[in-house]
Amino acid sequence: MTMVMVVSHHGMMCSDIGKSTVITMFARKPVWAVLITAIATLVAAFGGPLLANSLMSPQNLFSFFVGPVLSALIAVLLIWLLRRFVTRQPWSGVRLTWDRMTIPHFALGLGAALAAVLLANAAAVAVGVAEFGALRTGEYPYLPILVLTIIAWGFLGQGFPEELLWRGHLYDTLPPRIALVTTSLVFGAMHIISQGGQQGIGERLLYVLMACALGFACGAARERTGSVWAAIGVHTGLHAANYVMPTERIQFSVQLILQVVTMTLAAVLLLKVRRRASDANHDRAQTVTG
Repeated sequence: MTMVMVVSHHGMMCSDIGKSTVITMFARKPVWAVLITAIATLVAAFGGPLLANSLMSPQNLFSFFVGPVLSALIAVLLIWLLRRFVTRQPWSGVRLTWDRMTIPHFALGLGAALAAVLLANAAAVAVGVAEFGALRTGEYPYLPILVLTIIAWGFLGQGFPEELLWRGHLYDTLPPRIALVTTSLVFGAMHIISQGGQQGIGERLLYVLMACALGFACGAARERTGSVWAAIGVHTGLHAANYVMPTERIQFSVQLILQVVTMTLAAVLLLKVRRRASDANHDRAQTVTG
């Protein structure tokens, strides 16, 4: 009787281990990994604001910041759960470590995106397809609201959670040969449902193309530095530039094309710039410890 129970218990353990292994194998397959990341992105993007609105009135000034903070926390939690219980990958693969290179990597991405988008917006105004606008701050002083908006919505609401999912978790999950292209194209394709002021199918497709170019630049920054902080910098920089130099659209399609060109150029330059020895050594050390 005891032997039968032992064998039965062993069989149940093997069955549980087998199911866990199968789930992990499927979750790491590119198609499933992309689908899971896309769902997690939507949960974080909509979950944060919805939860914030359920906790406090939308008229409450703090709700402006609580939503982005919750989106960032939801993204971190989802990635931790995925990597701990589903894909069974170490957290270090996300490349979110904080060390002496974090700020330089973030600044590199931020500067590249700021230069690209400010150039595109300035060119759009110069050729007459856009006009300079203004960030509406109501009765509040301009500079503090500008900084807080960039931190809340550019960084916490979009740059940090989305890059943590796409250029952090997913980039580490996909095979290296397809990670850059796949994360760029699928990330961009998801923006077909975005509400960025685009009208008609033509502008919507160009908006998707612009998002692909953003994804390409973020992926190039991750590839160049080995750090997701550089990708977060690029993503934050795009939004920061649009807050610093807002525009009123006249021919939005042309403005989108200009942004595609400048963001793609930024991505190519990031990939072409020779990697410093300190960056390469830092990445190798991360790989060994991870």
